[in-house]
Amino acid sequence: MLTAPPRLLLVHAHPDDESLWTGGTIARYAAAGVQVTLVTCTLGEEGEVIPASLAQLGPEAADQLGGYRVGELRAACAALGVSDHRYLGGMGRWRDSGMAGVGANGHPRAFAGGDLAEQTEALTAILQDVRPQVVVTYGPDGGYGHPDHIRAHEITVAAVAGVPEVARLYYTVVSKRAVEDGVASLAGVDGLPWRLPAAGELPVVDDDEITTAVFIGDHLPAKLRALRAHATQVSVWQGQDGTDAYALSNGIAQPVVEHEYYALARGTAEAIESDVFGGLAPVEHVGADR
Repeated sequence: MLTAPPRLLLVHAHPDDESLWTGGTIARYAAAGVQVTLVTCTLGEEGEVIPASLAQLGPEAADQLGGYRVGELRAACAALGVSDHRYLGGMGRWRDSGMAGVGANGHPRAFAGGDLAEQTEALTAILQDVRPQVVVTYGPDGGYGHPDHIRAHEITVAAVAGVPEVARLYYTVVSKRAVEDGVASLAGVDGLPWRLPAAGELPVVDDDEITTAVFIGDHLPAKLRALRAHATQVSVWQGQDGTDAYALSNGIAQPVVEHEYYALARGTAEAIESDVFGGLAPVEHVGADR
């Protein structure tokens, strides 16, 4: 029996989310021959721009940030080895809604306020085309409460329910222990250009909620290249001792850790401690176009 490569599909709300939350996982599995499909739901038009030289791209000025971030995402996908990238509903169909309660929530194309049935149908069509064994998105709170992350969760759960080929659905999460250990290690680093987070300031989950810890230590260079590609949104720093850290526009230092973490939401829990595909049977090859 001929077998096809395993297929992993990730649903993310904005450009840069794929690298921040799952960049090492994407790079690891892509390097191992897994077909990686990334679905991005918006162009990230409402993102806060870090470089002053690009500030006029923002929504309050030229409103060209979404188009610029298309290029950033393309470079990040190349760094990570994404073999198939798609925008939900086509490029530009849904707009970044911004954080809860801001004016962008009311935009007629705002993703979080869009037609749930239309969005679910569009994602279902992608799932039926790709037929991934494993799907990854955010948990019910979107990871940190962003309306677009929550909507990505909602449509993914609904779409996966109608596609039996999906064997497992995972939520990407952040380990409390790993972040605490990483922040502690940054505390002794000279020259860190950002402040350290206060206790409880970063979105994390208790480690007893985690089912799967994917080791990404060998693929951190790819993840860091992808993060650097998102220069409007992410700053990356390396100390003289080789310690890596990054920050968003809030200027809060975040550690670069050697695992990415997941909570199994649907499917068998056999052999998943370190591998999202653990224990799954090979997939029969059914056509040259798959």
